[in-house]
Amino acid sequence: MEVSTPLHWHPQLGDPSGQRTGKPRTTGKTMVIDKGLGLHALEDLLQTASSHMDMLKIGFGTSPLYDTALLRKKIEMAAAHDVIVYPGGTFLEVAIVQQSVDHYMDMLAYLGFTGIEISDGTIEVPRSLRSELIRRGVDAGLTVITEYGKKGWGSTIELEELIETVVIDSELGAELVTIEGRESGKGVGIYAEDGSCKDEELELVLAQVPSPELLLWEAPHKEQQVHLLKRLGAGIHLGNIAPADVVSLEALRRGLRSDTLALTKRDVPFTASVPQRPAASAASPVWFYQI
Repeated sequence: MEVSTPLHWHPQLGDPSGQRTGKPRTTGKTMVIDKGLGLHALEDLLQTASSHMDMLKIGFGTSPLYDTALLRKKIEMAAAHDVIVYPGGTFLEVAIVQQSVDHYMDMLAYLGFTGIEISDGTIEVPRSLRSELIRRGVDAGLTVITEYGKKGWGSTIELEELIETVVIDSELGAELVTIEGRESGKGVGIYAEDGSCKDEELELVLAQVPSPELLLWEAPHKEQQVHLLKRLGAGIHLGNIAPADVVSLEALRRGLRSDTLALTKRDVPFTASVPQRPAASAASPVWFYQI
């Protein structure tokens, strides 16, 4: 029995940008928000797009709304695909209000979460407590992601405060600092009420914040993703991406959509050949090529 040779897309077609790397990535990370995926939906997502996903956030405070065994299974499935899983920072804020941070940390360990998000989007969290939580996350072996910005409508970026947050959080061990954009992507942070980017604020952040590569930009809408990719390049970290948009975002990053085609490399001549399939006849089998 003859076996056909597996074929793959030429790199210049698979990634015209020439910038994408495999996991674990240091640039161009994608965080997906999970607002209630079941096991089958998550399995489909991971089988289809796990190579394009770096983090999965169990949105808001939805973690305790799942059956414990089911949630553990979800986390195991994602971890098996090298996807970091963590609860939304709002849930930690709930734990702070309820004075149950110790129990929260115990449950993260019991359930198998591999990351933690530390935020103050709804409540005020003293700098001392924020620092303590980062240290606890690092000591627990979790990937620590912090968040800057309030969730209230019309909230803006205070540049000096953001700079201080990025510097201190990263020194304590936070791997990324998320810029609040909410799942709505409107009227908060760098986004105007209609969801468009406020470029003046964006430029100030990029010009003055040390290590801008530590920033994870929440960008739930395609128009925002396109704008940020054009301004900052394919290597930026983007978050709050809907499960259904993971592959389409990866296409944007690679220049495989009209919106970002202009960002692709064009200085390398394309050379590739694809073996022709033998013509089928009654006396010869049909060959199929796996791509």
